[in-house]
Amino acid sequence: MTLNLYRRHGSHCPGGRSLHAMTYEADELRRSWKNCSCPIYASGTLGRKFRRKNTGRSSWADAREVGSVWEATGAWDASVPSIPAPTRAQAPEAGAPPDANPGISIAEATESYIANRLSRGIQPGTLAKYQTFVKQLRAYCDSRGYLQLQQLTVLDMDRFYASWKDGKRGKAKKLERLKGFIRFFLKRKWLTENIAEDLEAPEGSSIPASKMPFTDSELNRMYAACDTLGGPIPPGPGYREWGGEDVKDFILLSIYTGMRISDVATFDISQRLNGNDIYLRMHKTKKELYTWIPDWLVNRLRARERTHGKLLFRCGDSREVRTMAELWRVKLAKVFKLAGDFEDRPTPHRFRHTFVRILLEHGVRIPDVAELIGDTEAVVRKHYAKWVPERQARLTNILRDAFDDKPQPKPNVVVEMPGTGTK
Repeated sequence: MTLNLYRRHGSHCPGGRSLHAMTYEADELRRSWKNCSCPIYASGTLGRKFRRKNTGRSSWADAREVGSVWEATGAWDASVPSIPAPTRAQAPEAGAPPDANPGISIAEATESYIANRLSRGIQPGTLAKYQTFVKQLRAYCDSRGYLQLQQLTVLDMDRFYASWKDGKRGKAKKLERLKGFIRFFLKRKWLTENIAEDLEAPEGSSIPASKMPFTDSELNRMYAACDTLGGPIPPGPGYREWGGEDVKDFILLSIYTGMRISDVATFDISQRLNGNDIYLRMHKTKKELYTWIPDWLVNRLRARERTHGKLLFRCGDSREVRTMAELWRVKLAKVFKLAGDFEDRPTPHRFRHTFVRILLEHGVRIPDVAELIGDTEAVVRKHYAKWVPERQARLTNILRDAFDDKPQPKPNVVVEMPGTGTK
């Protein structure tokens, strides 16, 4: 494999770099660079041994020569040509064009990628997925001893992809992030080849996930399960007491707004509730979008505010969205278990599907439902068509009209023979 070269600075670096700081040849092409003669190291795997070794050289040309010898022999202890005296790092000649692809470190590349995601103003939950992906890629690169982006190959993409433990749909989503990650570097010419182009999503990952809502009967059983939990349950240190009424409030707010578990867990009543209107998000028209809740639910939420403050469902000291949502997943799981068997596996996200089901069954127009959940009409028709009354009525009318004038067989006439009892 190609060894990675980098300069490791000492405590008395003439350029003023900090002890053990690492820089690369591309860094020294900058006009502001202050030359130094700190040693250049090589890192990588030779003979199945990963090492970081001083080349004993301070110029990039000499260090590359040493690295070439080690690569050709496949051994770290191969003898290298000696030089009369240490050479100083040479600044590029005036007017000399830099290398077409001087290289960039994996740390710099991934930081640039995350900074780009941040500049887009994406939601915290989505940003967390990008950050997790980058963390996993860095861990893979560390395990292989890679320091520069250009060390990644098509084979590395195969290995990295194969190491994922996600389900089919999760793996397909992560693959989209990987391909977007590679395209990001191709556009900046930090990579010259699309090394993730051949990767394909798992078979069956395109099958839509179940959008099964809870039935009214299942909801009633959940409310009854909340009643069996009773009053406050002593929590761990730093956490609020909680009981069945707390979980019931969480479920009710989820069903009446269609908000995701993370939004309900972090619900700030001072910013979200205005009279009977619950703020959902900014609409594409740049206007605020609200949904309505009844008086009795407003009164329950206001009562929680007086007891718990503006963050109605905060359970501990953390304000991290994932942590707050995960704490409520645990509480809801206890209620699901107490409520008995379900038609489909119970999850918190099914409350959102229940919100859609209730609206459609009561004749709310598909465009309005799509607007309230922040999705497209096509998605609503695709996943929730079963609960659209006008859909079935329309199909019934189409079938009735289509077969109305078609030939029909004459009905059989049954004649009973007198005195025989036979027909």
